Amino acid sequence: MRRTAPRAAAAAVAEPEPEQTAAPAPAPAPAAAAQPLRTEFEFELPRGYVDDSGTVHRHGVMRLATARDELVPLRDMRVQENPAYLSVVLLGRVITRLGTLALVHDGVVENMFASDLAFLQDFYRQVNAEGHTRAAVTCPHCEEPFEVELGGSRLGES
Repeated sequence: MRRTAPRAAAAAVAEPEPEQTAAPAPAPAPAAAAQPLRTEFEFELPRGYVDDSGTVHRHGVMRLATARDELVPLRDMRVQENPAYLSVVLLGRVITRLGTLALVHDGVVENMFASDLAFLQDFYRQVNAEGHTRAAVTCPHCEEPFEVELGGSRLGES
């Protein structure tokens, strides 16, 4: 008949466990179908730009602004003399198409109706603030979701 050691003693004599090595960090989950960066945005002016021949141009395209787009106009003498001119020069740089015009520049922008200029300034803010200036929030009291308008800086001072 074989004699066995009591269980407590067996546990005490058991070989020590091998040192635990840190498990590798889990790989990050793949991003859900990454969408390409959108850099151009179509718009339609409320009134439209009227060229020298009387043609009204309403449909256009604005591209995302770069740091250079916001910095270069600051060296423009017109902007240095009148800071309000900054938005005109800046919009002249980022509007890539307007109707059938061959070229859009600050001279085109400065001859737009005030309502169209205001529209483009707002559109610029929306496009360059990750596509929107509104944020979805929830009321802390009633838990009702709603949207708020985010306060933005003046055009060209982002």
